[in-house]
Amino acid sequence: MQILIDAVLIVAAYLFAWNLRFRTSLFASTVRTLPLRYYVIALVLIVPSYLFIYYACYLYDVSRIQRRRHELTNLLKANIIGLLLIILVLYLIKQQHFARNMLLLFFILNILLDAVARNFVHIYMRRKLRSTRTLKKILLIGYSHAAEQYIDRVIANTEWGYKVRGILDDTREKGTAYRGVRILGKTSDLDEFLNTDKVDEIAITLNLREYDKLEHLVAECEKSGIHTQFVPDYYKIIPTRPYTEDVLGLPIVNIRYVPLSNSFNAFIKRIVDIFGAIVALILFSPVMLIAVIGIKKTSPGPLIFRQKRVGLNTKEFEMLKVRSMKYHVGSEEEANWTVENDPRVTKFGNLLRRTSMDELPQLINVLRGEMSLVGPRPEQPFYVEKFREEIPRYMVKHQVRPGMTGWAQIHGYRGDTSITKRIEYDLYYIENWSVSLDFKILFLTFFRGFVNKNAY
Repeated sequence: MQILIDAVLIVAAYLFAWNLRFRTSLFASTVRTLPLRYYVIALVLIVPSYLFIYYACYLYDVSRIQRRRHELTNLLKANIIGLLLIILVLYLIKQQHFARNMLLLFFILNILLDAVARNFVHIYMRRKLRSTRTLKKILLIGYSHAAEQYIDRVIANTEWGYKVRGILDDTREKGTAYRGVRILGKTSDLDEFLNTDKVDEIAITLNLREYDKLEHLVAECEKSGIHTQFVPDYYKIIPTRPYTEDVLGLPIVNIRYVPLSNSFNAFIKRIVDIFGAIVALILFSPVMLIAVIGIKKTSPGPLIFRQKRVGLNTKEFEMLKVRSMKYHVGSEEEANWTVENDPRVTKFGNLLRRTSMDELPQLINVLRGEMSLVGPRPEQPFYVEKFREEIPRYMVKHQVRPGMTGWAQIHGYRGDTSITKRIEYDLYYIENWSVSLDFKILFLTFFRGFVNKNAY
């Protein structure tokens, strides 16, 4: 059904874009264009190509449990790939008269129409899955923290259409319940239970201490022919969102999911960084000129302050800032964080810091590839060595490029604030990165990031 809907929407978006381009006065142009039949021929090739790209971008994965944001991100990825592919083909066949602005309209309309349609499909499916006729009954084997987390999520998301039938466990008494889900018996009762009670799925949620039973239980579940899943009880050991991959038949559990480790995601982010940095340099060049003149007039010394920071993969680089402190303090400036009413900061430098104008030269760092527009803020090597021993998971932030602004900064965690809370926000960003999240942070930076009570 979704494939058919997508095919219809691709055709609709394409024809709508063609009509906007050639049948309205919005895009009046004297440039030579092609007859309609050439656009129709292109459409015949575009539809199956786009459906294949959608499939490659996991837009047809069937699952009751889906993250809407991930689906929309994949939709954006697929349409970017499709647009680039069309442009590449036009370039290779040296076709100059195919309207590029019509392709841009198609790109925008197709994303909007498909996003709206998928939202309606999800609403329909949620209603359908809530009905008692389509509820899937799940049996849990083993009582553990993982079992509790599983039950919590099923109860909180009724639209998934799941119901936990009960738990088989060897450590708790029969009849004991967690949030209404009862212990039905021992794990040794599995065969007898499956013969007398109908369940649709089995989830093995053993406690870590009981993993010696795993091989036998998996064999019993497989013998029953019922779909079985394994929920590892490593929540306390790995408090993140791990993912698995297959290495020639060997399952590997990656402790942390980092979307930017994907080459395509990293490429898209880099393109946004380069384009954004160039635009920002043009827009803020008058502001940077004012900042430089102000520093020159109010304080002797160099205009640009360079400081060693730790970036991607713990590599050091020189971060650039407009100098805001008295030049003669030397090493003291590098040794300590700036605090409120810091005597080292000049009067004009205080204005620069309050408005974050001193950070603008870091756009050069972005163009060099040392930083990103959005990411965890980089620290000096001294503090990195200090915090890596004091704060759990601190070093994970170096798996992505540091940023001029970030998720922590727009929530007020900048300057002399809690490092622990800052890392929590940084880790959230690292594990949940998307193009839309970057744009959200950049947008909120104008309201929460530039002028901040902790910027001193």
